[in-house]
Amino acid sequence: MKVILCEDVDNLGHMGETVNVAPGYARNFLLPRRFAVHSDSASAKQIEHELRIIKKREEKLRKEMMLVKGRIDGIKIEFTARAGEEGKLFGSITSLHIAQKLEEFGHVVDRRKIQLKDHIKTLGNHEVKVRMMKDLDATITVAVYADAVPVVVEAPIHESHEEAESMAAAETTPAD
Repeated sequence: MKVILCEDVDNLGHMGETVNVAPGYARNFLLPRRFAVHSDSASAKQIEHELRIIKKREEKLRKEMMLVKGRIDGIKIEFTARAGEEGKLFGSITSLHIAQKLEEFGHVVDRRKIQLKDHIKTLGNHEVKVRMMKDLDATITVAVYADAVPVVVEAPIHESHEEAESMAAAETTPAD
């Protein structure tokens, strides 16, 4: 079934494109959510009208996204995480963590728009792209610092079991 996309749909196409999809996908997902319209609907004039509306919506959305890109582009987000001696994290920083941190700064970004090849698993600065829309990306810096590790003081090791028992007895025996 041929449909014209009214919005960008991941792994399918961009706004205004005519794509061929399975009838069930169009009928159950794309059409009810108004992500697409039939390309063989009532008349060609209606399709032309739909395309003009889609293009106007895309231009308006592009202007809004340019403003958002201007606010987000170049932001440095800092995380602290536990790490080993070689700089590898115990865990990782994911797109969800980055989206939550951006939201703390007042920028609501869908986590699926944050493009990470893989989770961040090392200390240091990492450049991350945020896909605003087709051909429009913002770049942010994610800085990961090591968490302060508490110093562990080890108790002295006693040479023998008998020596440890005598020291424990001396500590518990009241002095005269």
